[in-house]
Amino acid sequence: MNRRLLLRFIKLMAIATAVMFTLWVGWHYLTPGQPGDYYVREGSNRLGEGDFAGALESFEMALAERADHRGALMGRAIAFLQAGRHPEAEAELTYLIGFLERTLEADDLTGRAVLAAAHANRGILYDRTGRHEMALDDYIEALKVDQEAVSGPGLIDNILYYNVDPATVRGRALYLKKQFELPQEQRQLTNPELDKKQRMYKP
Repeated sequence: MNRRLLLRFIKLMAIATAVMFTLWVGWHYLTPGQPGDYYVREGSNRLGEGDFAGALESFEMALAERADHRGALMGRAIAFLQAGRHPEAEAELTYLIGFLERTLEADDLTGRAVLAAAHANRGILYDRTGRHEMALDDYIEALKVDQEAVSGPGLIDNILYYNVDPATVRGRALYLKKQFELPQEQRQLTNPELDKKQRMYKP
């Protein structure tokens, strides 16, 4: 095959791929989807920017469009937790867990992932507020519900946040379990260097 023609073909394929990817991204973010989905995406973006007040406004709008929107409830809980509003975060996560346990269908894989993430996030909240035994219970429950959903941040998150050794639910649960096996005076239930690597779970 002519080298010049081959190079032209490769360039055209690269341009076509870029165009299709741009169209896919545009469609994904501009189409409304289910009621509340647009505002959940907006809230997630604001969470990523550290705008917790703005994120809460978006999640409230999502819930106004669709009561008990799982993504909005989870997002609101994370916004409360990141803002240090622990009682509100705990109430939100406890409500979400109860709601999912009542309504979850056996074949709803996304719902199971959300339930596991809710337990994991409530475990993180309990850890941060010194209730480590309750944290361990939630971490174990998260792993029982869906291990894969709480396996830890993916490659992209690790690159973005320079986190080569991320904390995981399993790792934290094992650490706490080992500490509880020690005499009380020898336990070290907090580890600031590791604890700061914990990230919220958003399935």
